[in-house]
Amino acid sequence: MNLPYMALTYKHINLFLTCQICQVMDKQELLKSVGKRIQDIRISKGLTQVDLVGKIDGDIDTTNISRIESGRTNPTIYTLHRIAVALDVKLEELVK
Repeated sequence: MNLPYMALTYKHINLFLTCQICQVMDKQELLKSVGKRIQDIRISKGLTQVDLVGKIDGDIDTTNISRIESGRTNPTIYTLHRIAVALDVKLEELVK
């Protein structure tokens, strides 16, 4: 058995897993940041989540808005576009 080769392999696997965890953490931070931005804009416009749902074109419910605002779900670009239109802001404003 070639121990240095095995140690190197395990080292690479550990590094790979660490990088994957970092990417997940970055993803979670991004989703929370976008969600917080949506919530801040919604509140600044005096809208409740129910009000926002009423302004969004298409099928969406308040539980989905709640999950988006808390960063617990990854909205599609189309959903973000519909939210931006409902909030009367550019899509870029949601992801600043």
